[in-house]
Amino acid sequence: MTAPLWITEQEVVELLDLGEAISALESGLRQEASGAAQNMLKTQASWGDNNLHAGNLHAIGAVFTQQKLAATKTWAHTEGGATPLLIVIGADDGSIKAIIEAFALGQMRTGGISGVATDWLAAADADDLALVGTGKQALLQVAAVNAVRPLKRVRVFSPRAESRTQLISKLRMEFDCEIIEARSVAAAVENAPIITLVTRATAAFLDASMVARGAHINAVGAISPEREEFAQSIFERASCIAVDSVPSVQNLSQEFKTRFGPPGAHWEPVHPLSRLIAEGRKRAPGDDLTLFKAMGMGIADLALGAEIYARALKAGKGRPFAHPQRAQPRIRPSNGIPGIRAAA
Repeated sequence: MTAPLWITEQEVVELLDLGEAISALESGLRQEASGAAQNMLKTQASWGDNNLHAGNLHAIGAVFTQQKLAATKTWAHTEGGATPLLIVIGADDGSIKAIIEAFALGQMRTGGISGVATDWLAAADADDLALVGTGKQALLQVAAVNAVRPLKRVRVFSPRAESRTQLISKLRMEFDCEIIEARSVAAAVENAPIITLVTRATAAFLDASMVARGAHINAVGAISPEREEFAQSIFERASCIAVDSVPSVQNLSQEFKTRFGPPGAHWEPVHPLSRLIAEGRKRAPGDDLTLFKAMGMGIADLALGAEIYARALKAGKGRPFAHPQRAQPRIRPSNGIPGIRAAA
């Protein structure tokens, strides 16, 4: 077996840009629809004081059968930050192909999947984005929407004025469009044809009464059960509801569990984005609201990881490192009681 590659954050951004990431993600979703890609159900464990300052340990994964690749990504989201890693594995022999530092990859995945959903579900002439949330994902969310719907205006809201000011300054440096500071959620989303929610809110703040007919909503912030971003009234107006992973939404989204309950036939209105793409289902003229909910899924991470790995091989990027040496555990008596200790 060849030595695995360690691919750094800097190499990730050198090898793949956001537009290419959006294309790779759509390709991965098409593989899912055809049965050539499968997700591992996202799992997590939480800790902290009533989840107010919680840490979350996450694990997701996927396999692409035609490409003979599998991958797992794991990270711990803490108050001090996160350091995600994506491990790319040969699906035919179990060998480690690459370990990819996955913070930038994760940002491209989360932003890019919103770009794919916006391309399929937003009005073709939509050019005005309301962004609620100013955290680490916000800049990439704007970039991803702009990649598929060139924007004339972006309105930004978050509860902290300092955060709004900092993000607006960055956006004005990166984008040649009007950037506006909104003073409330309602002001941000008023008549906006595209709305992206990327917050860590624990209570719903977007109500259907605030949203204009014909809008598309990307809800990508509430990825664990203690979080919520939009009210149940959004579902009442949504003529198309798409998600990245139905099982993950059923397991971890409080918004969806409140509406649809446990898994069953009543979940029929909720469609995986991959199915809509495979069926060619774009926004219909009679659609009121369209809603896309992303929880994060292994197929998206592997879609980018596989592309980055292939490009790294071609470009001679990445640092080879030695394959781990296998060793058998040995049994050694201790005080007359047999025990097992890993070999040194």
